[in-house]
Amino acid sequence: MERRGAGAVNLQRQIGFWLCTLLIFILFLFVFRNVLLPFLVGMAVAYGLDPIADWLERRGLSRMTASLAILVGFVVLLVLLVLLIVPLLVNQLAGLVDKIPTYALQLQALVQAFLETRLGQMLKVDSGQLSNSMGTLMSEAAGWLSTLLKSLWSGGSALVDLAALFVVTPVVAFYMLIDWDKMVARIDSWVPRDNVETVRGIARDIDHAIAGFVRGQGLVCILLGCIYAFGLMLVGLNFGLLIGIGAGILSFIPYVGTTVGFIVGVSVALVQFWPEWQWIGATVLVFAVGQFVEGNILQPRLVGRSVGLHPVWLMFALFAFGALFGFVGLLVAVPAAAAVAVLMRFAIARYLTSPIYRGRAGGDDQPPALR
Repeated sequence: MERRGAGAVNLQRQIGFWLCTLLIFILFLFVFRNVLLPFLVGMAVAYGLDPIADWLERRGLSRMTASLAILVGFVVLLVLLVLLIVPLLVNQLAGLVDKIPTYALQLQALVQAFLETRLGQMLKVDSGQLSNSMGTLMSEAAGWLSTLLKSLWSGGSALVDLAALFVVTPVVAFYMLIDWDKMVARIDSWVPRDNVETVRGIARDIDHAIAGFVRGQGLVCILLGCIYAFGLMLVGLNFGLLIGIGAGILSFIPYVGTTVGFIVGVSVALVQFWPEWQWIGATVLVFAVGQFVEGNILQPRLVGRSVGLHPVWLMFALFAFGALFGFVGLLVAVPAAAAVAVLMRFAIARYLTSPIYRGRAGGDDQPPALR
């Protein structure tokens, strides 16, 4: 009885310790959310590039040389990307925002024609009433989308201090990449010795989930963005580069990128190519090919089935952390979602082997089985 009581007290202390640690971490994020962006981005860059640094270190390079070479290459690639691709995307985004009202009116005219000739006869309802309702809906949707895009652009420009981001982030990433293994070892030395093996196992599972999803899904986003952008530009779709890359970025949440890209792409194709159905069909085919490649080649090979991040859970994490911590919350959301998912699986596994779940059936006084 005394041993059981001591175990219960020890368990309460452990739960209290980890809850306090979690609360301190959340409070830290909330208090310093306005200055954390370059540091979190630098940490993410260091985390993503650490396997390459380890590989170069095993090939004989010092950690300093490997980190410097990797970071210089990464910064050069990023600068080229910003100089070559970002201006095109900005111009296309501005053009799309300006074109949305015109596209909405043209799409409304196409929908009204369809309603008057086909749907009204099939449903035997007043085509004029349907047209007015659809016109109101299209106008409201166009206004909402235009406002959203403008607010995203202006809000993102106000939120992100580009000078600090591009100056501080490489420095943070460089120093963290040099000392990454030392930092991991130091944190490991702080873990209570009674729980060190359990914490190490949980940390390995969290690292596997984050690496599998962030690195794998990030590569999926890049490849899908290239497929969509190249395909839509080949079709000749207006704003094809923007729509394709946007669909690729949104594919970080499975199925969301393809769905949003398909709706926007087909809407633009209807306005631009009508009544030439072959080009509208080609636009649909681009997204069908991208979805096939993602589901049958990219996801199984790059992400795998064992990551354990459900799309609904991921969307909830992005919305929740974004609402609480702004743009910094979006950066923290995926690692936090992966960590919580691993901790929940660990807690459920412990619960299923505990007396709370097993009851009398798990004790020494188990009654004979009924036949």
